Amino acid sequence: MSKSDPNFSLIRRLSQLGTRWQTFFYGVKVGLDQFGNRYYRDRKTQKGVRERRWVIYAGEPEASKVPPEWHIWLHHTADAPIAAASPLRKIWQKPFEPNQTGTPAAYFPPSHAGRRAKATGDYESWKPD
Repeated sequence: MSKSDPNFSLIRRLSQLGTRWQTFFYGVKVGLDQFGNRYYRDRKTQKGVRERRWVIYAGEPEASKVPPEWHIWLHHTADAPIAAASPLRKIWQKPFEPNQTGTPAAYFPPSHAGRRAKATGDYESWKPD
C-alpha cells in the first residue's frame, strides 16, 4: 500500500482506534507542542514498572514531528520536557523543523543531479597505468 492510495489515511486512522481508546480511558494529558501533537502518560503506574508515555500526532503520524524537548520526555531521559526558558537552551540553536525528506521543501546540495557546475579545464580524470 502506498501513500498515493486514497484509503491510506482512512486505514491509518482506523488502526489508531486502539490508541485513542486507551488514551481516553487510561491516559493523562501532559502537554501540547508547537505542532499540535498531544503527549500523554498512564493514569496509574504499577510499582516497579516504568511509566508509559505516548504521543497523539496532529495530522499524519511521523516520528520526526516530535521536537527534541518532547523526545527526551518520551524516552524517559527527563521527567519533564525542557522549558523555553531553560538554561539548557542555547542562543545558537535553530528552531525545530520536522523531516522534509520527500517533500518539495527537502534540502538538495548544490551538486545534486543537474545542478552541478560543469567541470572546467583544470579537471583531469585518473587513468591507471
